[in-house]
Amino acid sequence: MSLFSAADKATITGVILAGGRGSRMGGNDKGLLLYRNQPLYQHVLYRLRPQVDRVWINANRNIALYQQSGLPVIRDTLADFPGPLAGMLSALLQAETEWLAFSSCDTPHLPDNLVEHLWRHKGLAKAVWARAEQRDHPTLALLHRDLAGLLAQYLARGERKLLLFLQQAGGHSVEFSLTGRAFDNINRPEDLIDR
Repeated sequence: MSLFSAADKATITGVILAGGRGSRMGGNDKGLLLYRNQPLYQHVLYRLRPQVDRVWINANRNIALYQQSGLPVIRDTLADFPGPLAGMLSALLQAETEWLAFSSCDTPHLPDNLVEHLWRHKGLAKAVWARAEQRDHPTLALLHRDLAGLLAQYLARGERKLLLFLQQAGGHSVEFSLTGRAFDNINRPEDLIDR
């Protein structure tokens, strides 16, 4: 098992995916919805930042609000909100590091060892994603920037299924033994009420 060193961490850019339509949230920008008195994306940022060298935000609206974080904000290169893969493609095309760790903006309890655990179990794969309690979490993923071309072709064919792309790219899931709220998504307005 490889160790996760400072040098490894320096090869990884974290990307918070906040570029969706917010369809299940009445069209609201999900990353900016308040959870525990803070925008959702800030919870993710708090947990992701210590795990990577730098963090970007992928957003397609309310850019000025996201820029208030002081982080670079990148937009999809494709129009019409085609899903998380479009945000991933934009980041892969602009990557200065070899690896990118992705998280959806709606996972406020993100594990604090997400990136390290994915890194340690990636083997030779250029794509790995989290799996816990018999469920895949493909937006919590570690991708090599070399996948940009393959992803661009996949999207150009009209494909949008994230998990299918990761599998076709030769990736595999990485099992997490964490239970509870670590992988909870905020998908509906009622999920914003802290229980």
